[in-house]
Amino acid sequence: MTAFEKLLPIVMLLVTVGVMVARLPKVDMPHSDAYRRRRVMNWVPLGLTYAFLYFGRYNLSAIADILDREGLLTKAQFGDIDGVGAYVYGFAFLINGPLADRWGGRTTILLAAVGSALCNLGMAWSMQRSMDGGSPEGLREQLIVLNAANMYVQSFGAVSIVKVNAPWFHVRERGVLGGLFGILISLGLYFSYDWSLMLAKEVNLVAPFWVPAAVLAVAAVVCALVVKNQPSDAGFPDFNTGDASSDQVGTLGLGEVARRMFSQRVIWLIVGIEFCSGFMRQAVMKWYRPYARAIGEQDGFVYQNWGMLLCIAGILGGVFAGFISDHVFQSRRGPVASVLYGGLFAGSLVALFTVGGPALAWSVVGMSLCVIGVHGMLSGTASMDFGGSKNAGVVTGVIDGFVYLGGGTQALLFGRYLPVGDAAAVAAEWQIWPTLMLPVAFLGLVLCTRIWHAKPKSKAAH
Repeated sequence: MTAFEKLLPIVMLLVTVGVMVARLPKVDMPHSDAYRRRRVMNWVPLGLTYAFLYFGRYNLSAIADILDREGLLTKAQFGDIDGVGAYVYGFAFLINGPLADRWGGRTTILLAAVGSALCNLGMAWSMQRSMDGGSPEGLREQLIVLNAANMYVQSFGAVSIVKVNAPWFHVRERGVLGGLFGILISLGLYFSYDWSLMLAKEVNLVAPFWVPAAVLAVAAVVCALVVKNQPSDAGFPDFNTGDASSDQVGTLGLGEVARRMFSQRVIWLIVGIEFCSGFMRQAVMKWYRPYARAIGEQDGFVYQNWGMLLCIAGILGGVFAGFISDHVFQSRRGPVASVLYGGLFAGSLVALFTVGGPALAWSVVGMSLCVIGVHGMLSGTASMDFGGSKNAGVVTGVIDGFVYLGGGTQALLFGRYLPVGDAAAVAAEWQIWPTLMLPVAFLGLVLCTRIWHAKPKSKAAH
């Protein structure tokens, strides 16, 4: 299947989604047509930059099984690199969240794009040296440092997109926005997993790093020219967004924001859910291809089109989550997360009993749909609602930080306990993979039911 043939169903799906969203009943907000057009001009380049950040973040994961086969990087070494990077990403939010609130999301998305481009160029150089005869251990050490630096600057991405979008969207409009956030994540996964693999096969193992660097450089220029932090920066009046900080005067310090955050029971529950989401998301996305190659299914449809299927699943999950949040559950995020976590738990059960069979591949695609939908609702939307537009950087940082703490935990865990060598070719040896996912999915489901009725408390006047 050519790159065009892979991209065509995604484009068709995006067009369909666009038509569906355009025909949905509008949330009754007195925005002018000019304002809505300018808002689209703001979030589209911002969102695409976020998707391209994924291209420069998961590219190493996309080719990890090839590097293992070529003797450049073992599963355990990749697990170390990935785990350290995930923990750096998670803890970086303690610094970068407050910086986004202070400097504004436009500045920090530029830092993310330019910084990640430079880190990817460094990884391209390191990979080239290894291919020219350098030691595998040297590659591991260099990638640990370079990937950690990349993950640090990448952590500006999520806080930036939430920080910029929060002043432009009322709380009653943000369910669909959360769905769009999921779509952007999905496009980024497609770029990462399918484009990176194609570049590795058709060009060389260096191309999956320098191509995202070039794309991110272009995206940074576009954002610098177009993106504005808030409506007033683009000539429109700012308004009360109806979230948790809409009545707040000025910007609070980190300590006061943290105190207010963690005095809310719902925040504790959300960070617990998102830890589980990070564990589940990375456990599915990063280990399916190594599993399939190990047991000889690398010629299967799901393996060959993993990025495309993740993208389509994520688009459907994001649109479903956004629609039912705003149009069925009155802009509550808890019921949506509960429904999707029910799907994650069911998918884990199916995977447990179908290891080695074709049904497992499709069960993990379905799980991806669910977990991307949850992540868009909670990190992309609930963080705005319960943190508020004035504190969006800190709150998003804390919530998304727990996502990556969960992701780092799974990386270190699976990197050590998944089968290696001859044992990896035996499907039954991979039973540990869904077995460890099942209790995490169940815990996330239980926590989701505890936020069923949660909504931000604030005056909602426009």
